[in-house]
Amino acid sequence: MDTQAQQIMEIAQQAGKAILEIYNQDFAVQHKDDDSPLTAADLASHRVIVAGLEAIDPETPVLSEEGADMPFETRRQWPRYWLIDPLDGTREFVKRNGEFTVNIALIEDGRATLGVVHVPVSGTSYVGRVGEGALKITAAGESSPIRVSEKRSVPTRVAGSRSHAGDSLKQFLGRLGEHEIVSMGSSLKLCLVAEGVADIYPRLGPTSEWDTAAAQAVVEAAGGLVTDTDMQPLRYNTKESLLNPHFLVFGDRGEDWGSYL
Repeated sequence: MDTQAQQIMEIAQQAGKAILEIYNQDFAVQHKDDDSPLTAADLASHRVIVAGLEAIDPETPVLSEEGADMPFETRRQWPRYWLIDPLDGTREFVKRNGEFTVNIALIEDGRATLGVVHVPVSGTSYVGRVGEGALKITAAGESSPIRVSEKRSVPTRVAGSRSHAGDSLKQFLGRLGEHEIVSMGSSLKLCLVAEGVADIYPRLGPTSEWDTAAAQAVVEAAGGLVTDTDMQPLRYNTKESLLNPHFLVFGDRGEDWGSYL
């Protein structure tokens, strides 16, 4: 792992500790304008990450879910910036199931090139730099390279959740044929593909750019792809809205995944 990636992982770990301080006690839940939950942990993590990034890279702007009111006219001028989700999976946090993450990504010319996804409860981190490879690091500091499954399994392993399957996803799964669901929360579904535990993660519902950027870098560093439904790579900061299109995450490049849409 290069020095910058190591620094970003350490910032994510510090943010994870700030989250756990709140996770391990009673906490209040507020709601944003879009009715998504917000806790003191989101804000504590945000402050840790922004301070950490400013300390190591003061020249590069930071766009965070907790500071996403940046006008497009301003951010469209950024060839390079940090895109962060201080606590991805706040609903999982509220449920206390442990399946939430800290996401930090470096975006260069609309592409996620470096990503760290840290899991506070387990202490696991996923780190990827596109073109250089991806690692999974345990709480004990043991690291191992990860790689997508380059050949689709039978049955196909689909990252997602049966309980949240909308009509579009149900139709996709019906066309896909024999499959099994590998359930997971937050950006960890992308990481399941990155480490070869799942073959595909079809996201046919709303997400925001900070939800996916860090994990996309991990997936692509591990040899996979994250594409929209036209099979074009997911890109960032190209429009006023920070919502993603529907997308697919997969390892087997020889499979025509778009044919199941």
